[in-house]
Amino acid sequence: MKKALFFLFFPLFIFGQSYSLYDPQTLYELPGSLYDVDSLKTLKITFYDPNYNQTLDASYYNNPDFRLPAQVLLDSIHLDSVAIRYKGNSTYTKCNSSIKKPYNIDFNDIVSGQKLMGKKKMKLSNSWFDPTFLKELMASRIYKRYLPSYEVNLMRVFTQGTYTGLYSNQEAINKQFLEKHFGEKDGVLIKCDPINMALYSPNLQYLGADTSLYYNSYELKSNHGWEQLMELTDVLNNTPSNIESILNVDRVLWYFAVNQSLLNHDSYNVTMIHNYYLYKSEDGLFQIIPWDLSESFINAFWGSFPNTNNDPYQIQANSPLVDALLNNPLYRKTYTAHLKTIANESLDTTWYSSEISSLQSLAYNSVISDTEKGYSDQDFYTNVYQPSSLNQWTTAAPFLPVIEDRRTYLLNHAEISMSSPSINNLSVQEDKVMVEVANANNVELMATISTYNSNFQSIPMLDNGTSGDLVSGDGIYTASLPWSYGGNQVKFYIRAQNNEALSLLPQRAEYEFYEYNMPLGVEESSLASNYIVSPNPTNLFVKIQGEVFENTNYGIYSLMGKLLKSGLISPSQKRIDFSGLPNNLYLLKLNNQTYKILKN
Repeated sequence: MKKALFFLFFPLFIFGQSYSLYDPQTLYELPGSLYDVDSLKTLKITFYDPNYNQTLDASYYNNPDFRLPAQVLLDSIHLDSVAIRYKGNSTYTKCNSSIKKPYNIDFNDIVSGQKLMGKKKMKLSNSWFDPTFLKELMASRIYKRYLPSYEVNLMRVFTQGTYTGLYSNQEAINKQFLEKHFGEKDGVLIKCDPINMALYSPNLQYLGADTSLYYNSYELKSNHGWEQLMELTDVLNNTPSNIESILNVDRVLWYFAVNQSLLNHDSYNVTMIHNYYLYKSEDGLFQIIPWDLSESFINAFWGSFPNTNNDPYQIQANSPLVDALLNNPLYRKTYTAHLKTIANESLDTTWYSSEISSLQSLAYNSVISDTEKGYSDQDFYTNVYQPSSLNQWTTAAPFLPVIEDRRTYLLNHAEISMSSPSINNLSVQEDKVMVEVANANNVELMATISTYNSNFQSIPMLDNGTSGDLVSGDGIYTASLPWSYGGNQVKFYIRAQNNEALSLLPQRAEYEFYEYNMPLGVEESSLASNYIVSPNPTNLFVKIQGEVFENTNYGIYSLMGKLLKSGLISPSQKRIDFSGLPNNLYLLKLNNQTYKILKN
């Protein structure tokens, strides 16, 4: 860990500080959890209704929310009265004659508060089109490197005492998932999967001001949100220049980049626009959460083999989100940087080969015993290297060749291979962030104090020998630390551009970034030696108690240090008006003294 010194924004004291890399991987499950990829748990399901299959088959079409009660045993953990229904689209319809149906299990539906290993829901996919059983699991491990994503592992399943087969155990996108990744769970959550793919699409087109027009394309999972969805589509289609006011743009760019890198054809920006969630967190921004990654690495296809040279910049018809982002030069360069990062660090066939070998050893006996899997035992191994014909219509793409071909194509793509800036030797000295950058004509410190790790603001970094920069033209760029006063946790990363390309430090920004834990501020004795400022908080103005002269000046600053308002205080009124400012925390400077004022 590197050490640094910070000044308060209004330099009164010097505090020793350090910065560290924020690691979002700590949000994911620990070994031994329900989603531990290195263990193979056994789930036994016993329905109280012996005709469960006939009942659930009928309700799948006629009453899809209907669930049957059952009891489950996970290794040694027993739960009574859980609620189960079938789930899935083609993974259900194509296996209709098999007992190996995909399950949606709710432990909390009948018995409020009941959980299995801390989880209220379990979703089991039958891997009907994946002879390796691993494509969704491995895709999940890649997605979660770059944005909040659900976890997956393998699980043995018995139903009514009979071995049903090996399943893919998927984490549910629900309030538990939201709390885990965002620290809150009461925002707008929307599942973007239409009731009929042939007739409707969750493509984020603006359909009009009537919220009912969106009901067939989207499924509302929170108790409100249709108006917010309509507002998102309105901005996206009609005023895309305002997109950052309603969308976490970088989170979506990462989602787009992983979709294209892994050739996940069931995703917004590859082939079939569906299988994703939208969540509007408490910072007021929507973001995309990936879902159902089973078609990653191409996986199952009908007809001729899909092209691994799929252009990641191709804009499909009726995809306004892709159109808005990839036609913006800055967003496009950021997306390109993300593609390059993923290709370099997450398309390594040596790593995949090792992980696949280990997981297949773990699952071998369970796969061989699975008589309902829909393909041969040999396909379990051969599909890692070559296509497997599942039936007369469907073929499973080979795992490793798709990865190798995709990496080669991306890294040789004319736009992705453009020369990008290099960023090295980050350091902080006193109140300055300094970094060595080459091959760039624009360098920025991107910083925020948002508890939601969003709304990063750009601060220019200079190499001109002024504003704290020591030597002009030495390749060392400098910027003053923002929010270095007030006890805030400051989060930042570096963005460097030239005319062709862009680079980030850390490379996984904004999902990763550097953190500063700032000092709480100046002791009260030094804050208010001459004046008492009240009320605080205020909703209109603050009064000044103490001797005020004709030339007593004030300034109201944002926590970023931007001067918002200034003037002279009238000795007769002794007050400062905050009424025209939004509700927020401000810094009030009276002559050479500084106060924190909360406007609410």
